[in-house]
Amino acid sequence: MTDTNILTQTKSRTEIRLELRSQLQTLLEAQNLEAAKDLLQRVQPVDIAEAIAGLPQTTQVIAFRLLPKNQAIEVYEYFDSTVQHSLIAEFKNQEVQDIFDQMSPDDRTRLLDELPARVVTRLIEQLSTEERQATAQLLGYHAGTAGRIMTPEYIALKDNFTVAQALERIRSLAKITEIIYYLYVTDTNRCLSGIVSLRDLVTAQPNQTLGEIITRDVVFVNTDTDQEEVAKLIQRYDFLAVPVVDREQRLVGIVTVDDVMDIIEQETTKDIYALGGVQSGGDSYFQTNLFTVARKRVVWLLILLLTNTVTGSIIKSQEDLLQQVVTLAVFIPLLTGTGGNVGAQSSTVVIRGLNTDELQAMGATKIVLREAIAGAMLGVTLGTLAMVWAYWLQGNLFVAIAVGVSLVAIAILASVTGSALPFLFRSFGLDPALMSAPFITTAVDVLGVLIYFNIARLILNL
Repeated sequence: MTDTNILTQTKSRTEIRLELRSQLQTLLEAQNLEAAKDLLQRVQPVDIAEAIAGLPQTTQVIAFRLLPKNQAIEVYEYFDSTVQHSLIAEFKNQEVQDIFDQMSPDDRTRLLDELPARVVTRLIEQLSTEERQATAQLLGYHAGTAGRIMTPEYIALKDNFTVAQALERIRSLAKITEIIYYLYVTDTNRCLSGIVSLRDLVTAQPNQTLGEIITRDVVFVNTDTDQEEVAKLIQRYDFLAVPVVDREQRLVGIVTVDDVMDIIEQETTKDIYALGGVQSGGDSYFQTNLFTVARKRVVWLLILLLTNTVTGSIIKSQEDLLQQVVTLAVFIPLLTGTGGNVGAQSSTVVIRGLNTDELQAMGATKIVLREAIAGAMLGVTLGTLAMVWAYWLQGNLFVAIAVGVSLVAIAILASVTGSALPFLFRSFGLDPALMSAPFITTAVDVLGVLIYFNIARLILNL
């Protein structure tokens, strides 16, 4: 058993990565390049990429150049786009060409999407004719679609091949294709006819034709299918890959599960940013210029600031009531805060349910009604506690009742608002996540204050 295997068994992956980064930095600072090179040869490429990315920028190039060429290409694909940009700037032209030409087409296209146009033009010109054509094909599709994220590195077999011929072709192409677990069968016009697994192929008789053993009910996507839909499809059917066809039903590529994991992470990050009222724009938040960060965040905050002025106007309009019963003002933060929290909870669960298609079968009306009932139950529970606390604090029964009743009404309103607005936004073709917690909270604040004062006037007969 090697030292690396022992290390893997006794330490977590996080501990291994941190230790690797520390050891690598120590060796490079001591200029012990041979030991650093030996250290990197015994580690997984993804861990090497993370260790190098954690080094000071001036040291990253030195560490990367210690890697053998084949390993360097694989490690480079795991780097974040920021590190990839930085290394490209430091490489000589020949080094860039060697790495860029041998990257998988989908990873290469993803990198090109992040680079300035001037650099993209230079890099594409350096590619071999075959790789340039493959890259141009992917760049020709819209961003965020199956065509843009697919890889053309797959094995296609003809339906008139025998099993023996198919296995021979697989042996010749296995090293240059991304996946061989699924084998795609096409007719003479390159149209997708069916699919056969490697297991089915090796258990079939050598003289059988693929047309006899393939599965013709194939789940596929089109080149213009949204990448999030592709991810949901692979997740739904537990695929390792899904074929991509063009408008003529010709097989043009595949999307693999590792690409889908990246998509899910991107989409989840985008939704979380939206829920927090932050415009991500598809960029990494923590690697974005601070002025850009402030500009993206200030938009929502300005909207919320203007909306909150309405709350102030409502309070000002109720000066006569507050002058007669000053204690009413004490409970405004309690009511608006609780209402905002209830609304944020409802909007969060509904938005998540919409993103996962969990709510598809239930329908908007049923969901909103369900949340309204939940809001009523929460309101009664919290309202009773708030009424007892308000009476103990102020000793005014009518004020306590006004607080309790208002909290019930606000909780119901918040639940309905938080659950209904995401559906409304989706019906307009907008992202439901835009109905984020800050927006719901502010809306409930305005309406909650209005409800509170009107209930107080009614109960106190003022």
